[in-house]
Amino acid sequence: MASSEQSARSRRAEPVLITEAAPSLTEQHAARKRRYVLTMGVRLISVVLAAAFYQTLWLAIFFAVVGTVLPWIAVVMANDAPPKKRVDPNRYRPSPPDRILDDPAVARRAIEPARVIEH
Repeated sequence: MASSEQSARSRRAEPVLITEAAPSLTEQHAARKRRYVLTMGVRLISVVLAAAFYQTLWLAIFFAVVGTVLPWIAVVMANDAPPKKRVDPNRYRPSPPDRILDDPAVARRAIEPARVIEH
């Protein structure tokens, strides 16, 4: 491998993205399962708290309502696909050309031969 290619690779912080692939179905399913288990854990705690606060009626009703609504929310969240990420991927961007050659005066000086001064 040429040294210029090797040094260009070592300077770049992130690899160039060539695809915008979504996470695999296995990763998506695992994330949805974790979210479902977490929501159902909160529901279990809510039902236990509703039973523990049976003497404080408004608090017991609050925890009972939360414990009743959370299974529906957990199922809806588990069946929902993850949102698409809006990321600015690291794509290949060619380096801009040298602007010094765009200036006609500079270009003319670079192309014309040097004048020889005779005495």
